[in-house]
Amino acid sequence: MDIWIVWLIVALLLVVVEVLTQMVWTLCLAVGCIGALVADLLGVELPWQVAVMAFTSVVAFLVLMPLFKRWHDRSSGSCDSNAATGMEALLGRRTVVTHDIEPGGLGRVRIDGDNWQVRCSGSQSVIPAGRDVVVVAFDGNILDVEIAAVTD
Repeated sequence: MDIWIVWLIVALLLVVVEVLTQMVWTLCLAVGCIGALVADLLGVELPWQVAVMAFTSVVAFLVLMPLFKRWHDRSSGSCDSNAATGMEALLGRRTVVTHDIEPGGLGRVRIDGDNWQVRCSGSQSVIPAGRDVVVVAFDGNILDVEIAAVTD
């Protein structure tokens, strides 16, 4: 069996693994195998074919990784690498009080289906359930809120 057939079979297997796992490095190795296949067809000896495969795989990785990362970021809608995550993502969110917030005490709000304890340190009166508030800070798992400005 000719060596180029082995390179072709390995490349096809790596493409199948890539499709199943979506690991970019397997695609880069498949590209390297295609490079070695071409080297074999040009009459290059086996040790040099392996070197061509390694070099081509590294180059493919350096070229394809940024492209796939950009494509993934664009398709997931998160091109901003500084996008807020975790608790920071709650800052600025407008929500509705579900349990009264007593002055100096705690109340509750619901954000994205999660029930959060909240406090409003600037309020001297009860903030009733149903009132709009905005998350301004957090301390541990307790959110600090302010009464939301009325918008028309």
